[in-house]
Amino acid sequence: MAVSLSVVVPVKDEAENAVPLAREIAGALAGYDGEIIFVDDGSTDGTGTRLQLLKAELPHLRVLRHGQNAGQSRAIRTGVRAARGDLIVTLDGDGQNDPADIPKLLDAMKQGHTRLGLVSGVRARRKDTLSRRSASWLANMLRQALLHDGAADTGCGLKVFRREAFLALPYFDNVHRYLIALMIREGYEVRFVEVGHRARLHGASKYTNLGRMLVGIRDLLGVRWLTRRFRSSIDVMEI
Repeated sequence: MAVSLSVVVPVKDEAENAVPLAREIAGALAGYDGEIIFVDDGSTDGTGTRLQLLKAELPHLRVLRHGQNAGQSRAIRTGVRAARGDLIVTLDGDGQNDPADIPKLLDAMKQGHTRLGLVSGVRARRKDTLSRRSASWLANMLRQALLHDGAADTGCGLKVFRREAFLALPYFDNVHRYLIALMIREGYEVRFVEVGHRARLHGASKYTNLGRMLVGIRDLLGVRWLTRRFRSSIDVMEI
């Protein structure tokens, strides 16, 4: 059955966070014709089982499972490909993105024209450690110098975008960090909305600052190459 929007949440070993987050998302979607898709990316702590049991309570909840860990970008792509909605909402599975902000992003998307491809959240008051905030600031400075995508916070997982626009983008691991630059590359407009940010209540981050930096530099150079090797989008009409 088709729906107007699909919320896609990638999770890896988030057994304590996933169920309360799913309930929060369901509350935020009250009044919307939507579905919730959690993609269990090879969890070993029972995350998928807990979500599966929740389906009796939340009829619009769908749970997909990777047989092995494939990474956050692959999990998002799996969810988007399975989605029935034309609009996709993504947020992180650790509970730090507040589902109550989803309507703000949806309103911004609805107010835009057809070339508005993505609305991205910008975390106003981050609840991360000083080292992580510092690493993000440095990464943003470097990315802006190379990509000029106007993004102040590409690490915010809370985004709304058009499904068809996402599926038209080139795919690679960690592509979720460069959706803004790639949407602009395809000729779409991008807007930003300030959102909240919460402290992680359970579990630990799956990333280290050093790991993010090493992978990020390689991907950043690749995305810069992609943006420079692409002509601007053109209008196509049937005659």
